[in-house]
Amino acid sequence: MVALETSGESVFGAEGKTEREAEVRFLRAHFYYKLIQMFRQVPWIDEVVYKNKATEQTSNTEFTYEQLCQKVIDEFQFAYDNLPAEQKQGGRANKIAAASYLAKCYLNIAYGDGYEATTGYEHINKQYMQKVIDYTDVVKSSKYGYLEDYGDIFLPDYKNSKESIFAVQHSDYKDDNTDFGRANWSNMLNGVWGMWSGGWDFHKPSQDLVNAFKTKNGLPEFDDYDKNIAYPVNGAPTSQKWDPRLFHTVGMPTFPYKYEREYTLTKENSRNPNTYGYYCSMKEVPQRSKGETFNTPWQAFAMNDYVFRYTDVMLMRAEALIELDRMEEARTIINDIRQRAKNSVDKHIGYAASQCDIELYPGSYFTDKETARKCLRWERRLELGMEGSRYFDLRRWGMASKTLNAFFEKEQNDVYDGQKYGQYYKDAHYTPGKNEFYPIPYNQLYYVPGLYTQNKNY
Repeated sequence: MVALETSGESVFGAEGKTEREAEVRFLRAHFYYKLIQMFRQVPWIDEVVYKNKATEQTSNTEFTYEQLCQKVIDEFQFAYDNLPAEQKQGGRANKIAAASYLAKCYLNIAYGDGYEATTGYEHINKQYMQKVIDYTDVVKSSKYGYLEDYGDIFLPDYKNSKESIFAVQHSDYKDDNTDFGRANWSNMLNGVWGMWSGGWDFHKPSQDLVNAFKTKNGLPEFDDYDKNIAYPVNGAPTSQKWDPRLFHTVGMPTFPYKYEREYTLTKENSRNPNTYGYYCSMKEVPQRSKGETFNTPWQAFAMNDYVFRYTDVMLMRAEALIELDRMEEARTIINDIRQRAKNSVDKHIGYAASQCDIELYPGSYFTDKETARKCLRWERRLELGMEGSRYFDLRRWGMASKTLNAFFEKEQNDVYDGQKYGQYYKDAHYTPGKNEFYPIPYNQLYYVPGLYTQNKNY
């Protein structure tokens, strides 16, 4: 920002300077959003602090949580007001990405301050919910939309499709003429054990998540999904049917890994099954036949990291519509997403067709707010499974302690084909009023003694 202020106009011209400033402020807001979501009370270090050489005098309590959220909103608003709807260069933030982030910011603060006692449905601010509608109106009328097949969303060939509103860009060294590529080195840890040269089988789906994909007459089993452990076996359909998105999200023994029969998963592809079970994550890694981007000493992937995809934004819109009593509009959005899932069988997961059953929600599911909320919550879980939003959804709804403590209690009893796992959950517990946010790291507390204040109850 300082460089843009001093020489931006001479380099880019007045209009170009403003646009570059909007991009920089978008990125600053993006990272501060992440920091505030994780650590809550963080110091706001901007160009003013930098100019005044006040970095080591700026406390993390200078601004309240609400004020920090507003600062992030102000940054995104500047980006929204000054960025074009389309950029000439791919990967750059644009007006639609800023609108998506503004909707997300307002959705979060509409429920409260993040701590469970003062967050949830009883604290809803309807004016903020209307802001979610206003900004998603812009997204809805943009060039972005639902990619036709759910499976394509997570293949590198489609990584900058109409589904991708904003994503962290990664590339292969063969494509960008660098030695190692601007590749995704972190997600390689999620590669399947024994299938990739450096796959370490991280980011494991839970049995509870798999059970959540169960359907009865094509609809979720909201209240009974976890009464018994179930898992599909390729070529052996039972009376239990599943939402098709399960087979795009979770790698399971006997099924092709990411649609490729020559790379069918077995129980040998799990690193520590007696600890972590046999399921693996699929969305964030490419198909094995595509090869490895770089494999000395580790492989890396050229897969983008989604920040916003269109469906996520539309589900935020549906959530706000429900809270504003516009039930039929919300049902239309959710059913459009379910219809896409229903259409996403033949192209990639035809081998699981006899195990899939998904139907649209009838109007009766959206006649009362609590049932409509349940549909919305379920759809976010299934549609965005393993994409990193689940905990933040639960916290926003004021349901984190109830949901997670019940999960810890159940998940320690997991078993797959006679193999017990998940015992490490027996000591897990979520404490509301504390665990909503991470503690401020000790190295920050001691960086300048007395400057930073620890989050409560740590």
